[in-house]
Amino acid sequence: MDWLIVASANPVTWFGELLNGALSWILTVVQDVDPVLRTIIAGIGMLLETSILIGLIVPGDTIVIVASTAVDGLVQYFALAFAVIIGALIGESVGFALGRFFGPRIRASRLGRRIGEKNWVRAETYLDRRGGIAVFVSRFLPVLHSVIPLTVGMSTMSYRKFMTWTVPATTIWTFAYVSVGTFAAGSFRDMLDRLHYAGYIFVGIIAAFIVVVVVAKKLLERAERRHMESQSDETPAADAGSSELID
Repeated sequence: MDWLIVASANPVTWFGELLNGALSWILTVVQDVDPVLRTIIAGIGMLLETSILIGLIVPGDTIVIVASTAVDGLVQYFALAFAVIIGALIGESVGFALGRFFGPRIRASRLGRRIGEKNWVRAETYLDRRGGIAVFVSRFLPVLHSVIPLTVGMSTMSYRKFMTWTVPATTIWTFAYVSVGTFAAGSFRDMLDRLHYAGYIFVGIIAAFIVVVVVAKKLLERAERRHMESQSDETPAADAGSSELID
């Protein structure tokens, strides 16, 4: 009955304690995984995410943030970041090779049809118009970051140029996600014994980061949208303008 009294008297504190307990359990489960195994799993997850379109089902950012909540010290921090970067680059290299040798087949396959011809055309158009910049920017945009490696493989862009643009983008992306997961979990653990609302701070940090990421993606996509639109997408607007002039 005591917990009912506490809950009714101060529901914010009660929920905070509940949240603290739940987060402590989840973070402990992740941290109990052997650090080497955890790092390898994150690297393999990124490899699959960037090579065979697994990222359309299980986003790489989820894998990295979960793994980074268990980071303990600089060695684990940089080991995880290195594994994620290498895994992503190997995955994108595999995606490039698949596009080079099997691109049209993949595009015509059931998976390719599920991605949608519109997304394939969008990636193709963007790459044709922006070249290496499209490779860099696509790392931060949904769907495109999974499709671009295959699309590059089907294009005339060399593997060397592809790597030149994707390495810095992957590095920036990796350190952003590893850092926020490590910081949020570290802050939570430091304040857990002193604050009833430590869980709120953890959730707040992750939520704020997600909001920033979503807004940044929207702004980036809006800024680059004109480079992604095919001629068929632009024609209606042009026709509308012509008809207005005729009227």
